[in-house]
Amino acid sequence: MHIPDGFLTPPVWIAADAAAIPAVAWLTRRAEREIDESRIPLLGVLGAFVFAAQMINFPVGMGTSGHLVGGALLGIVLGPAAAAVVLTAILAVQALVFQDGGVLALGANVLNMAVAGVWAAMLPYRYFAGTRWRPAGIFVAGVISVLVSAALALAELRISGVAIPAAVFAASTVLFLISAVLEGAITLAVVQAIEKIHVPAVAVASRPAPAVGALLGAAILLVTGGVLLASAAPDGLESVAEQTGIAAQARHLWTTPFAEYELAGLSSEWARKAAAGLCGMALLFGACSLFTRYLSRRNA
Repeated sequence: MHIPDGFLTPPVWIAADAAAIPAVAWLTRRAEREIDESRIPLLGVLGAFVFAAQMINFPVGMGTSGHLVGGALLGIVLGPAAAAVVLTAILAVQALVFQDGGVLALGANVLNMAVAGVWAAMLPYRYFAGTRWRPAGIFVAGVISVLVSAALALAELRISGVAIPAAVFAASTVLFLISAVLEGAITLAVVQAIEKIHVPAVAVASRPAPAVGALLGAAILLVTGGVLLASAAPDGLESVAEQTGIAAQARHLWTTPFAEYELAGLSSEWARKAAAGLCGMALLFGACSLFTRYLSRRNA
């Protein structure tokens, strides 16, 4: 789902960057006004959890994999504005530190997943939130968030002149739909699990420790154990790139010791992946904690 540098033409990524910067600034200000104070303690651990979950690719068929995007999950738990800011931080760390997604294309990825994906997810969720169909609304929110993000990514590639044959487009649509259904199922399961430990619907402020501890433990388990089971197959967008012949156009502006989510210098593949994942979690937790302090001061 992450568009690397080299896929989009300069007019496309420049326009996306120009739109993303004020959008994230506006969402940050909106988060100051709208976030429930009881949810603030969850920002750091939920950001780390989504980062960890994005490292775990699962097979979706036809030699392709998918992974949790997390826009719907973050939006439902934190609210859309705060969710967009947290997901923006995740995408920035992934691009700048782990070379996952382009630096120049960061604006496009932010618009696709952190802005449009999150806000599209809120439409079905809010429609069903006060009804007995709320679980269905959570599931559909996850589905819609992935489909909207994927559609925007494909549209940006097409605007950039990438010719996507009908057969490739049809196959990628099916794969994105499978990923979207899995996103919906995971989102529903995680939201229900969080709410069973009184987060966020019931008095988070009075019992933050169980929720924080559970999310942190799950994130650590994902990056230390889940990486052993993660699929090595390309994700949907990578598959499209390979089939359209643009995969070789991917560029990195610099190299880092955490490229491909592996910490260079360690002999064991598991150790490289686990160490990189733990470092990424720490970075995300730190970034989200700074945002938490900012919100706390503004709301004081």
